[in-house]
Amino acid sequence: MPEQRSGSSAVGLVVGESLQIERAGRVLLDLPSISLGQAPCSAIVGPNGAGKSLLIRTLCDLMVPDHGRVLWAGSAPDAARRHQIGLLLQRPVLLRRSALQNLVYALRLTGLTPRQARQQAIQALQDAGLETIMHVSAQRLSGGEQQRVALARALALKPDMLFLDEATANVDPASTLVIEQQLTVAMQAGLRLVMVSHDVGQVRRLAQEVVLMHNGRIVEQSPCTIFFNQTNNPVSRRWLAGELLV
Repeated sequence: MPEQRSGSSAVGLVVGESLQIERAGRVLLDLPSISLGQAPCSAIVGPNGAGKSLLIRTLCDLMVPDHGRVLWAGSAPDAARRHQIGLLLQRPVLLRRSALQNLVYALRLTGLTPRQARQQAIQALQDAGLETIMHVSAQRLSGGEQQRVALARALALKPDMLFLDEATANVDPASTLVIEQQLTVAMQAGLRLVMVSHDVGQVRRLAQEVVLMHNGRIVEQSPCTIFFNQTNNPVSRRWLAGELLV
């Protein structure tokens, strides 16, 4: 059984209000409002250049919007709660250390003692089925193994919400299956997931809500059942039909 998270959340809903980002006179992101975290998994989809990655980096407080604000559980992002928001990128960022030391380092930053961090890191790698590679340098691992280590590190911090930006785009199908299984277990324990994905099958398997973006704006935000089967939005219909949105 997955470890249940506490009922109180340091982040809760992540809300963006009047978000706007401009570069060289061009508006890259223009959202009156967006709220994520009510569904166990929200999928952000849309064509390349739609603003999907820009949006999640802004919601994670890695980018400051030119206008508007981001709220975590009703208040502005702050350093004390930063570890409650996780981010897993398409290309994992790992230290030139063993898989185990990558997790230990991250856990130590939360205030754990070296012994506590090591114990929790070992447990997290065992839970992820990675105990046989825990002492291998992260740089020597395959792409799928690196992404699984990065996910194990993110989950070991027990975030309230985890953002994924095409996290399985560069890994093999077997690793994708394992990653999706781990995410499902984590969601059952209370994790909220927000993922950018071009894989419609993955969206159908994991998400309960879809956010379609185009030209820096939200075209539709609706439950998966409505988006895939009942949407009346013409842009959504075109995207679902495989048409190019320009």
